Amino acid sequence: MKKEIYINESMGETRIAILEDTQLVEVYVEKQEKQRMVGNIYKGKVENVLPGMQAAFVDIGYDVNAFLPFSEIENSDYLMDVDEEDLRNGSNNHRRNNDNIAVDLTSGQDLYVQVIKEPFAGKGPRVTTEVAIPGRLLVLVPEANYIGISKKVWDKYERRRLKKIISSFKQKGFGVIVRTVAEGKSEEVLRNDYEQLKSSWDRLQGKAERTQSPTLVYEDLETASSVIRDLLTSDVEKIVIDSKKLFRKTSRYLEDVSSNMANRLDFYRLKTPLFEGMGIEDELVKLMRPKVWLKSGAYLIIEKTEAMVVVDVNSGRFVGKKQHEDNSLKINLEAAREVARQLRLRDLSGLIVIDFIDMREEANRRKVYYELRKELKKDRAKVAVSPISEFGLLEMTRQRIRLSLIDSMSEECPTCHGSGRIISKDTLITRIDHWLRRYKSKHSDLRLKLLLHPENSDFITKNKKKVLRGLMWQNFVHISIKDSAEVNRDEFRFIRTKDNEDITDHVGLGNQNNSS
Repeated sequence: MKKEIYINESMGETRIAILEDTQLVEVYVEKQEKQRMVGNIYKGKVENVLPGMQAAFVDIGYDVNAFLPFSEIENSDYLMDVDEEDLRNGSNNHRRNNDNIAVDLTSGQDLYVQVIKEPFAGKGPRVTTEVAIPGRLLVLVPEANYIGISKKVWDKYERRRLKKIISSFKQKGFGVIVRTVAEGKSEEVLRNDYEQLKSSWDRLQGKAERTQSPTLVYEDLETASSVIRDLLTSDVEKIVIDSKKLFRKTSRYLEDVSSNMANRLDFYRLKTPLFEGMGIEDELVKLMRPKVWLKSGAYLIIEKTEAMVVVDVNSGRFVGKKQHEDNSLKINLEAAREVARQLRLRDLSGLIVIDFIDMREEANRRKVYYELRKELKKDRAKVAVSPISEFGLLEMTRQRIRLSLIDSMSEECPTCHGSGRIISKDTLITRIDHWLRRYKSKHSDLRLKLLLHPENSDFITKNKKKVLRGLMWQNFVHISIKDSAEVNRDEFRFIRTKDNEDITDHVGLGNQNNSS
């Protein structure tokens, strides 16, 4: 598989696109004013310990206290094979799953915690006490005592060699995880990486001793550098960067850790923006839309709600030449591949429900299920997938590490408040009618100005003249309608003519959006 990495830095944000065989598969966005928190280590102070929740809240200096589950307060002390994706994504398979875990934590206690999930939707970051400092070849896990080898190192003799080398210099009280890219590296190179990580830990402890909690004691690399560090494997054929500063920084890093990869780094010099020149910008625009077209003419509808992500598979323009069951199977197999890609691209997480086109044969449902599982193996996030039910629904979960792409690249609409819909023009007229009745029951004004969005103003004056006259006769008031671009499409404002005062709120605001 040919892999390419493109990094675009602008005044507003840094964007990283990863292509596999020329197809866009992952996108990362980092705002210039809001650096990521995952990987950062803090000297925190325990605020609350809640055994009933099996969690504690830790003050790390962020706006909202960090969430520390009791299951994340554990060190391991044995040799193990490790899934490198688990560690990279902030989870470890060896954690206990007990319903009730007893911990020795008290309010006001200082402790090291590392962020494993970004804050989201008013919730604080999720943290663990099992801190880990990642390097290019190794990961240092202080206050542990194990050697883990990435599961992707298949050769048993190489695994044995790596474990023997690490054992020769690893100090007691430190765990070490050997990353996939360490395969074939010499003892000297591995030792140097270990010493650099040990120095980072010593500096972290020194800073923690000099400062009071809460404080940041170790800051992980920014997104662009961490992507290079974590994804730079032999199958990466090209890294293209359009920022001179970031290009020089990446070049120095590659010379230090993998000089043979330095010649794969290119600086983008053309005037056309990098993502536009590579066709990535158009792909990003499509990722903001709920509809995804498939090559066959079928399409997906992807809707992200607060509780879950829902994916609907539709036959669309697909015209099959076979029986209905065969056509459904063909569409669903294509959809399964695209769903796996879209989940990675959009970074969707939590509970995900996919509504495939109904298939009668259990064998066909299994084919679609296994096709989806196969494609999800390319995903770096942890997933769990259940078979397709008799209703044609497949349930799965995907691990959340950072904000989804739509949350990173868009904001909630102030008019519809995220619902995607606003009240109709006729419903707006009804609300105006109700407001007038309430107001006139208490006030005797004879002349009012009604401020409306230009689209609504035009609709009423051209199509609802009789309704407007009825409102005025019924309430014994003259109403003059004025355009106002400052009024939303689902709002209205009433102004008292004699003193130009906004009186809309005097009897309770009639502007209720459909999300309230």
